[in-house]
Amino acid sequence: MRDGFMQVGNARYLKPGDLPDTIAVFPLTGALLLPAGQLPLNIFEPRYLAMLDAALAGNRLIGMVQPALGEHEDKGGEHNLATVGCIGRITSFAETGDGRYIVSLTGVCRFRLLEEKATSDPFRSFRIVPFIADLSAEAEEEAVDRTALLTAFKAYLDANKLEADWESVERASNLTLVNSLAMMSPFGPAEKQALLEAPDLKTRAETLIAITEIVLARVFGDSDTVLQ
Repeated sequence: MRDGFMQVGNARYLKPGDLPDTIAVFPLTGALLLPAGQLPLNIFEPRYLAMLDAALAGNRLIGMVQPALGEHEDKGGEHNLATVGCIGRITSFAETGDGRYIVSLTGVCRFRLLEEKATSDPFRSFRIVPFIADLSAEAEEEAVDRTALLTAFKAYLDANKLEADWESVERASNLTLVNSLAMMSPFGPAEKQALLEAPDLKTRAETLIAITEIVLARVFGDSDTVLQ
């Protein structure tokens, strides 16, 4: 993100006209993509291979979205979907030689699903409304309580006997730190969706801290002790 616009790979996204109003979606339980975050994917299902081919031939954008929480497949064999997802641009792509694609998506901005489009494609496409404010979210960075976020992160690492590259953590902007930690978090689909749908960066950081404290309290009995 640079000076009020989102730079993703070789593309700049500044305004609504830079984003599609229809996008192919990749439903994946537990997968969280956030603006400026990177999500690696191993694609092997034929319909999603076709989706990647179409995206590479076009604007290189796909929509990551979770199946709706607690929903089952409908009569047509398709999952109902969560109403909020994130647009990702394909910024890395490789063929494996055995029919799979290994790709990396970089988050552009979140979107809200509207109605599904009727197409002859094997994958699903929806009309969407992008969250344009995500393109300039760096203005929200100062509102993040970085100290509280890092305290919760360190407590989680210590409790699970894990290490972190603290030099990289210290260099990261609040936007990168919050969204990267949210994406890396080992929480379930409901928690991941709550982090995705947080209205702003400050709220996402607070939600991440709260979820971490709940997990620590559940496992270790007293999150206050662990967080000290």
